[in-house]
Amino acid sequence: MGCTTSISKIYTVGRRKKTISIPETVVFVPSMRVPVRSDLQRTLRGLIPPDVADKLSSLRNQIVLVAEETVFAGGSAVTELMRVLEEYYSVLLGLTKNEYGLEELVEFKWKNLEGGLQETNVANSWFELLSIVHMMAVLTLSEANSLLIPKDHSGSGERTVSADFKRDAVELLLKASGYLEFCVRDVLAHLRPDIKRRFPKDLQEGVLEAMSIQALGQGTELQLSLAVESQKATLSVKRRLACEQMSYFSQAHYCLSGCDMSHGYGKKHLLFIKWKYLEAKAAAYYYHGLILDKGNEPSCHVSAVCCFLAAEELLADSKKVFLSFCLAVPVTRAPPLCDAMKHLHQKIPDIALKKSQMYGYLLEQEKSLQVLPDLPEFQLSLRPDDYQLPEIHPAWNNETWENQCQTLKEHLRDGEDETETE
Repeated sequence: MGCTTSISKIYTVGRRKKTISIPETVVFVPSMRVPVRSDLQRTLRGLIPPDVADKLSSLRNQIVLVAEETVFAGGSAVTELMRVLEEYYSVLLGLTKNEYGLEELVEFKWKNLEGGLQETNVANSWFELLSIVHMMAVLTLSEANSLLIPKDHSGSGERTVSADFKRDAVELLLKASGYLEFCVRDVLAHLRPDIKRRFPKDLQEGVLEAMSIQALGQGTELQLSLAVESQKATLSVKRRLACEQMSYFSQAHYCLSGCDMSHGYGKKHLLFIKWKYLEAKAAAYYYHGLILDKGNEPSCHVSAVCCFLAAEELLADSKKVFLSFCLAVPVTRAPPLCDAMKHLHQKIPDIALKKSQMYGYLLEQEKSLQVLPDLPEFQLSLRPDDYQLPEIHPAWNNETWENQCQTLKEHLRDGEDETETE
């Protein structure tokens, strides 16, 4: 799942050695889809200037080459792939212009690198544009995941993630969210329902929208982690961040409610959202309980204990869902607990036991007060980065193309006349 650190096991099958790589997952990364090599020049010959056709074909083939051979190497390979994607994107925009009449002349082929390499063929340039931006989002999420895989910086065997890496990962998550929001807001509107019905399941509108919101939720989770490490962050700040994170994952789950998630990867996606939602809710009740426990009234302490016990139960449920997520295909593993969640996994069971013993007599006396309080609602603070279409490549604006475009229009009109005559 993306550019990740992985653990490998080697075993022998007959005389050949086979390596199984199980990647670590902090950020959920959709399965990678890559373009399939095709001869764009032959399809577009005589319809657009040769230099534009050559550029389109050359850049797309570069994407195929770099994606299939080096995308999982991370680092400079991902940087180079993003550069080629953005350059190809600006040239591709010319095929989407209505005045050129080229929108549905080229069949674009893509395949999924996981799940049997299924191919999708769609003759629409907006589908190609959607696939390109989706790929940019997946690469960006992969980069964020790579930053958050703990490393042993000290040589002591304890793996950690620096605060700077977390901040950089938040920026990447906001960027990925912006790419996905752009797909939903500005690209899908140009595609007819009959075309969208042929899309692979990871390009369903609800899935794209869920991934965009989910990235914001994971960005908020990192902000909570930074707050836990900070001595200046108050309980109110931590509670607000946990509640916001819970809201993001609740919204993401709602977006998937109308989608077909019956396939293997869809089930894993749902489990990830449920896992993160339960963790966030446990954190929210824990911090809410700490704030309530500062009150002087017996009812405050009873409500606080209810919060701590709920947090403990939610955390136990999240562990079960987490295990199911890791075992769901494709199998993944999570890095060791660190920072915010390590703190919560230690603190929540301890304080639930301590406070329930301390206020056990109140729980007996005030049974009518044993009601789990509602969590406060907060305005969500993170927003996707605003992604806009790049400028169309200058090759589409030259005089040669304008003459070619006029010739094409006349050619298409002649074709219509011949059809009417027949």
